[in-house]
Amino acid sequence: RRGRCGGAAAMPGAAAQERRRRVVPLAAAPPTRAGDEPLLRGIFEIGKRSCDVVLSARRLRWSPILPESPTGDSNVALQAQEEIIEMKDVFSVKLKRRRFAGQKKGGTLLGITIFKCLNKEENKLTDCAIHFNNLSEDHCQSWFRRLKEILNGFQNRPKSLKVFVNPSSHKREATHVYYEKVAPLFKLADIKTDVTVTEYEGHALSLLKECELQEFDGVVCVGGDGSVSEVAHGLLLRAQIDAGKDTDYVSKPVRAPVPLGVIPAGTTNILAHTLYGIKHAVTATLHIVMGHIQAVDVCTFSTPSKLLRFGFSAMFGFGARTLALAEKHRWMPSTQRKDFAFIKTLADLKPEECELSFLPLQIPQEDCHEKDRITLLYLGSRDQWQKIQGHFLNVSIMAIPCLCSMAPRGLAPNTRLNNGSMALIVVQNTSRTEFIKHLKRYTSVENQFNFPFVETYTVQEVKVQPRIKSGPDAKENTCLNAASAEGNCPWNIDGDLMKEASEVHVRVHPQLIDLYGVNTDDLESSQAMCNCI
Repeated sequence: RRGRCGGAAAMPGAAAQERRRRVVPLAAAPPTRAGDEPLLRGIFEIGKRSCDVVLSARRLRWSPILPESPTGDSNVALQAQEEIIEMKDVFSVKLKRRRFAGQKKGGTLLGITIFKCLNKEENKLTDCAIHFNNLSEDHCQSWFRRLKEILNGFQNRPKSLKVFVNPSSHKREATHVYYEKVAPLFKLADIKTDVTVTEYEGHALSLLKECELQEFDGVVCVGGDGSVSEVAHGLLLRAQIDAGKDTDYVSKPVRAPVPLGVIPAGTTNILAHTLYGIKHAVTATLHIVMGHIQAVDVCTFSTPSKLLRFGFSAMFGFGARTLALAEKHRWMPSTQRKDFAFIKTLADLKPEECELSFLPLQIPQEDCHEKDRITLLYLGSRDQWQKIQGHFLNVSIMAIPCLCSMAPRGLAPNTRLNNGSMALIVVQNTSRTEFIKHLKRYTSVENQFNFPFVETYTVQEVKVQPRIKSGPDAKENTCLNAASAEGNCPWNIDGDLMKEASEVHVRVHPQLIDLYGVNTDDLESSQAMCNCI
């Protein structure tokens, strides 16, 4: 009888436990969507607690295994303590082993470590590790393989990168930044790299014309705005050469073959600020590792006879003269050099006399919202060129917003990364006091264009023609004389100095290059301020 009673008493209990094992997790789980179907399920120790872990293509979730409560409310406890990682935030998975000092291979298996990208405040990204402990080799290997399969399924994530490091950028810190902050994350993400430390200006450009770009998923530049501009120009020039186009005149350029990543290690780092909202090498690296790609508009700068270069933004007048003066004092520390050039150019403030011709961007009337734009829109015909001539303190032509610490809203907040337009910002001749007021507005949230001497336009083409004067004042005022050879009418293109005095024709080409980063509209507003003015 004891046997029958014991058997009769034991069987329902065993059956009930089996039903709970099968039914409870399904009842506790929400309805599955595409990609949420469980692929693996197992037990791992996480933070010194045994957890029930479920893996799907979209996410990894776990909850602690708790003893059943007398009232049977264990499901509520499990649901309340469930944690989730989205697989799109994971960039690496490694087998965790204990090794002796000097041991490079093998070791006692402890479990799996998952590395995820964590989005902190102020647009800053960082990496964090979560340890899933289990001593079973077979169990961990099956999870490791399946996790790697999921990570390899993210198409935009690079597996191989060509890296250019400019050792002369800013305080000569680019090499340190790369090897201390960037390279370890690339290695952790199993990204192969071919690194070139540039030795002279134009080194990256010459290598890009020859290297086998099909071997790489992307190109990375560690440096300032000038270095990045050179690499971007090299990538696009290489694309035209491969397409068999005449590089002296490119009316319809082809897209760059691979994306470009920007690791900020310069003085201003405008492109990095625009892409990431912050100057932070780890944030920039994680955007590259995660494969966050953003198509970006690019300009061509040409004379009537040849292509000068590809670029994102340019300044003629005050912004260019400041850069030209800073370049002449390269022997000074970078911050002092920049401040000196700014103050000296402001003290010697003088306008440039030139003629501006521009083709306004065509925008359908229903797409124009006056409250959303800080610009004058011309809705004319395709060939309706506008002309302005006179004395201008500064002329800015920008295809991207150009965020930086000195201009949290951007030098051209009325444009976007890829809306197929350029911002033409014209500052007419005015007093030094009024010009300084205009400059100060860039550091605040106030509208820097709300001055009677500032005009803004949304355009697709611009021609800048310095005026040629005749008479006794010609030698002093014209840019097309012997003084131009000394850079009296320079251009500032992406932080690179270009001494070009003849007519310059600027065209915008929509989404011509892919950059690693995100759309600035998705970033938090930067709170950075500058007191240098």
